Amino acid sequence: MGSGFVLPGRRILTNAHVVADHTFVLVRKHGSPTKYKAEVQAIGHECDLALLTVESEEFWDGMNFLELGDIPFLQEAVAVVGYPQGGDNISVTKGVVSRVEPTQYVHGATQLMAIQIDAAINPGNSGGPAIMGDKVAGVAFQNLSGAENIGYIIPVPVIKHFIGGVEEKGKYVGFCSLGLSCQPTENIQLREHFNMRPDMTGVLVNKVNPLSDAHKVLKKNDIVLAFDGVPIANDGTVPFRNRERITFDHLVSMKKPGETAIIKVLRDGVEHEFTILLRPLQPLVPVHQFDKLPSYYIFAGLVFVPLTQPYLHEYGEDWYNSSPRRLCERALRELPKKAGEQLVILSQVLMDDINAGYERLSELQVKKVNGVEVENLKHLCGLVENCGEESLRFDLDDERVIVLNYQNARLATSRILRRHRISSAMSSDLIEESSAMSSDLIEEQATNGKVEAEVACSS
Repeated sequence: MGSGFVLPGRRILTNAHVVADHTFVLVRKHGSPTKYKAEVQAIGHECDLALLTVESEEFWDGMNFLELGDIPFLQEAVAVVGYPQGGDNISVTKGVVSRVEPTQYVHGATQLMAIQIDAAINPGNSGGPAIMGDKVAGVAFQNLSGAENIGYIIPVPVIKHFIGGVEEKGKYVGFCSLGLSCQPTENIQLREHFNMRPDMTGVLVNKVNPLSDAHKVLKKNDIVLAFDGVPIANDGTVPFRNRERITFDHLVSMKKPGETAIIKVLRDGVEHEFTILLRPLQPLVPVHQFDKLPSYYIFAGLVFVPLTQPYLHEYGEDWYNSSPRRLCERALRELPKKAGEQLVILSQVLMDDINAGYERLSELQVKKVNGVEVENLKHLCGLVENCGEESLRFDLDDERVIVLNYQNARLATSRILRRHRISSAMSSDLIEESSAMSSDLIEEQATNGKVEAEVACSS
């Protein structure tokens, strides 16, 4: 259950977490008992926003849309409208804006601008508009646990970025990243070490994502002085409105994918200006897995899955301390080296004679299959399925090794799947890719046969 409101163009805006993993969505108007079927037009989990459409003409009769306003100033009053728990009728709570800054969006685990207000935002409020005057100042989406009357709303710039991308590309396009890990330069000795003059301010580059366009031009130990002409302070902030400051990440995230930015850099005491293309970047280990089924591959009772943060969250609320330390560190800190890379792990062993003695080797990363480095789950599946050797060897993390007789292991796989009532040895996404590869191969063979026949005829 959640709230939503109508935008121009017969669209309903709500939170992504209201319709995440949806199978069927119904909406009803305020004051009406009738429910109408809705379709999810676009969903952005990072910004926790979703657009819905309703085909029924009856639903739109007498419906008025709301207009988007601007970011409210501190101490300005807003009214949050929605259907929070505790009743079935519409609820209006009032509050004032107490803070505007980048905040962790719980649903998508991203840092984007948010507005903090002192109005209660409870389950059911999610997706409802925060209204200032006669315009929307934001969308209610989360509260601060353990605190009284501290709620957060998604501001208009984030909403417009989401909607603009959908209107331009027909789908959610994401939020840009420079791909940099930066450190403040507030310590004077640090600044002197990197040849920063007293009038210079900026942040120190610690790491650059190999998949980002910045990787081609920026280096570790560069000092980023300005972004698009806006000077960056030693604490990583830039000016924002009336004597307020905000982290320069906000300027990056508000860029459209494919746009460029001019980055001013100090390198070895010399100033440079670089033009860098900005686009969304995917982490090595996905932070969420909404609206998709998990990927898996089972062979001889060994269950292989790509590592994701939701997998680690299965260890409970204290997953950071209770999940396998090595996997947790890699999930939070490692960067991808090439596109499509995944950390594949042996998540568990379904016991059988064929794998006896290997049952303790779960929760380890699979590094190689028969000496070939594993790129992702699809690659591992291909290496195993197309194995032409008598033995199959898996090299795991911590220098552990699994060796199986390939033909015996193949026979055991179907037996183990029947025992555990598992319908398929691989997830649907791998089956689809395998089918596509097979059809391509058949087509290639048919083409080759046709060419050979034509050659034979002509000769």
